[in-house]
Amino acid sequence: LLSPDARMLASQSIVILLCGNKKDLDTDREVTFLEASRFAQENELMFLETSALTGENVEEAFVQCARKILNRIESGELDPERMGSGIQYGDAALRQLRSPRRTQAVSVQECGC
Repeated sequence: LLSPDARMLASQSIVILLCGNKKDLDTDREVTFLEASRFAQENELMFLETSALTGENVEEAFVQCARKILNRIESGELDPERMGSGIQYGDAALRQLRSPRRTQAVSVQECGC
């Protein structure tokens, strides 16, 4: 079950991905694709079936989640500069990047070789 804490304690723009694992054991499934898909839709979740054994959709889960977060940043729905946004830059150099919705251009430093 989906914990209400995730929605209550996180950013309003939280991205949640429901992964149905063990896709490779299709004959032993306890939840149908339709049931899981419907649950995800009713709870506004992204949904993918994955298999850790075969690797199917494992990378895709991260890519889709990251893409959704990036889309929310680009649309202005999420602001990485705002404290409590739940987003932080990993590399200090990336902190200099500006959101596309801002009017200031990012300065590119030339090589001094």
